[in-house]
Order: sequence, then C-alpha cells, then structure tokens
Amino acid sequence: MSSGRGLIGRRRGGNTWLRTGLIIFIIIFISLQINFLSYRGSSDSNSELNDSNAAILSMVPAVLHKFLTPRPRNVSSSLGLNGTTGANAAYSKWTLNISDIKRNIAQYNLQQTVYNEDIFGPLQNDSVVIVIQIHDRITYLRHLIVSLAQARGISQALLVFSHDYYDEEINSLVQSVDFCKVIQIFYPYSIQTHPHEFPGEDPNDCPRDIKREQALIQKCNNALYPDLYGHYREAKFTQTKHHWWWKANRVFNQLEITRNHTGLVVFLEEDHYVAEDFIYILKLMERTCKESCKHCNILSLGTYLKTFNYYGDAKKKEALRAIKQQSILSAGQVHPSWTFQVLPSLYQHSQKVEITPWISSKHNMGMAFNRSTWMDIVGCADYFCKYDDYNWDWSLQHISQNCLKHKFHAMVVRGPRVFHIGECGVHHKKNNCESTAVISKVQQVLNTAKRHLYPNYLTLTYTTLLKKTKLRKGNGGWGDRRDHKLCMSMTLR
Repeated sequence: MSSGRGLIGRRRGGNTWLRTGLIIFIIIFISLQINFLSYRGSSDSNSELNDSNAAILSMVPAVLHKFLTPRPRNVSSSLGLNGTTGANAAYSKWTLNISDIKRNIAQYNLQQTVYNEDIFGPLQNDSVVIVIQIHDRITYLRHLIVSLAQARGISQALLVFSHDYYDEEINSLVQSVDFCKVIQIFYPYSIQTHPHEFPGEDPNDCPRDIKREQALIQKCNNALYPDLYGHYREAKFTQTKHHWWWKANRVFNQLEITRNHTGLVVFLEEDHYVAEDFIYILKLMERTCKESCKHCNILSLGTYLKTFNYYGDAKKKEALRAIKQQSILSAGQVHPSWTFQVLPSLYQHSQKVEITPWISSKHNMGMAFNRSTWMDIVGCADYFCKYDDYNWDWSLQHISQNCLKHKFHAMVVRGPRVFHIGECGVHHKKNNCESTAVISKVQQVLNTAKRHLYPNYLTLTYTTLLKKTKLRKGNGGWGDRRDHKLCMSMTLR
C-alpha cells in the first residue's frame, strides 16, 4: 500500500510540474505575441510615415529631389563670413556670433547679388516679381521651392527671398535655385541680431501683462505706451509687421533690379505652396482687370477654405457632408477644414473669379499688386505704422478703410493657386511643426485638378458685402512709440 501511495504521490508531483511548465509556456507565448504585435504596430506606423514621405517624393520630378534633400554640414555655401565662395565657405551656423551675422547681412544687402541673371537675362517690366518672407522653417521652404520650380513661366520671374533669420543652410538652399533669377535681402532689425535691445527684448522693457500703474513705478522703458488692451509689446509679434513693411519698401524703392519695375509683385511666405499655373493665371487676371475691372487693385491667388464662401454653389452639400465626416474622424475635434474630396470640385469652373471688396482675413494669401497700388499704400504710411495692430494685413485694411479715396478691391480666383501648408505659425504651435501631411494633400488636389488648370478666359462674378463692414479697433500689440518710429524710418516714398 505504501508503495502504491508513493507512486501516486510521484505522479501527482509530476502533474504539478507539468501544469507549472504549461502555465509558464503560456505566459511566455502571450508575452511574445504582445511584443510582436507591438513591434508590428510600430513597424506599421513607421511604414505609414515612410509611405507618406515616399508618396510626396513620388509626386515630385526626380530632378527636383535635390531641393528636398538636406546637404551635409560641411557642404559649401556660396558666401562665407568674409565673402569667400566655393570650398572654403562651409556652413557656419554653429560658430556665427551676432557681429558676424550683422556683417554678413550688411554685405548681402549692399551687394544685391542677383543669381542666375547671366542665364535668364535682365528683369522685364512684364515679368512677375515673387517676394517670399522667410523665418526659419526650412522644411516648408523646400517644398515651396519645389512647387515654384514646376510653375510655367517661372524662368522669366525674379524670386526675392526676404529673411529675418540668418542661417547658412537656408542660404545654401536659396542659392541652389537654378530655374530663375534669385536675390536675397535680409531684414536688418531682427530679434536674432538684437536679442537684448529694441526691437528685440530689452531686459528693461515692461512685461506684457504688467499694469500701467505698476510699470510707471518700475520705470520700465515703455511704461507710457501699453496697447489699447493694456498690454505691452512682444518682439516676436511685432517683428512680422516690421519685416513685411521693410521688404515692401526695399523691393519697390531700393533694389536696383526692381525699383523701376512696374509689373506685378506677388507676396508669399515660406509655408506656402503654388500651383503650376499660378503665374499664367496671375497674368490672365491682370489682363482681365485692365479690360473689365479697372478699379481692382489687388489680385488674390489663395483662399482660406475654412470659410464656406468658396466651395461652389452646386457643391455646398457635398462640402458640408465631407466636413462633417472629417469632424467625426477627428475624434470630436469639430473644426471646418478642407478635404481632398472637396477641393477638386472648385476647379471644375476654374475660369471663375470673384470681384469683391478686399478683406484682409480672406484675401491676404498669395496677394499681388503693382507699383501704382504700392504708391497708394506708402502714401498712407502713418495709418500703417501707427495703427495699434501687430498684423500687417489688418494694417492694410485700416489703410483701405480710413485713408484711401478708392478702397481696395480684389479679384479672387475661385480655384486656389496658393495654399498654406504650414502646421504652425506665430499664433499656433503643435507638437509636430514639420508635418508634411498637408503637403501630401495639396499635391493630390493639384494632381486631380490638373485638367482644369490654364483656363482660356475668366468669367467675373461680383460680390458686395451684405452688411457694412464694421470698423473694428485693432488687435493691439502695437502701442509702443518705438515701433511707430522704427516703422516710419523704414518708409521710402
């Protein structure tokens, strides 16, 4: 009996070890499965990212990939610290001090070098001048350059790159443009070159939210000059308006190559993207203005589609359905926005343009005007420079409403030829400010709309404001008398 009980005991012990081993095996198996799925999910995510970048590249001619590929740090720049060229002028982003940057900026602005003029010839009066305001977002700038390179008629244009941040990598990219004439200008009063003094942030400047009474007690620099909302200036906001005014004055009045130019000047920014027929459509709009809309003084190539005004009458329901669907997919983040399904319908009537009073918040993207309009603007410099609003476009609106005899009227193209691809800007910051998701969408839209580009003629529709535009006070941020004085000092009549 005892031997039987011992055998049973050994069997039970063996079964226990078997069960324990099985449990351990199951745990290890489940762990491996979880790790595999996690790795697979990560791989899928990386694959999607790679597919996105690959998709963007696939829509760009191979010859233009060079503009999207960062160059090694030791690759030469066209102009070094001492004006040297070629192999001796390496990137010096990490070694430049403020004195070096100021010296380089002064040299660029003095020399006014026009790259590729020997290839494409002098600027003609009917050529388009394209002025691009640049800060430091090189990823978007690369894609803007690629879109410009594919534009018909670009070889006759002049690109003016206006910088408020000095960076050798950006300089090298700009100077690598080989499809048209190029000139660089540098805003000389930037925060970068004046980090601890006006127009940057002086240590003794009043904090933004300090009360005026307290500012007067502290005797901070600008205590007497809060804005209309009681706030004191912030250099990062004032710089954009200063830069815009400076570059416009410089292009129209100072640069040798443009100061007698009477043709169109188009204003773009580093995070814009253009359609291949934007120059074609711009010239067609210019001719149409001369024939049928002599009071139109601003041409607008871009449209902020977050408003519902430009979806096209026959497609409004379709647009609303698409936006509703997008809102659902955005996990409750309901915000009107364009989708790939909506935009191509705009181009089915690509010859349509709208004649409308110019509204800064709608018609400031890809806007163009000539010297005649500029003379009207600069004649109202006081209204621009002393208006308590840190936005250049709102300041132009103030000029239109309060200074001009004939207010701004815009010809706006129904199918946009300029798109905003930036995920971030002065007012908004996201986790990933270098996202290329919007770029991919724009490429798809333009590819689908290709057959609707290059219309033979334009048909005009006239829009009047349903209610009188309310004369709003400014957005503030521009109450400091030092900003008024600096702005006026840059004015060239």
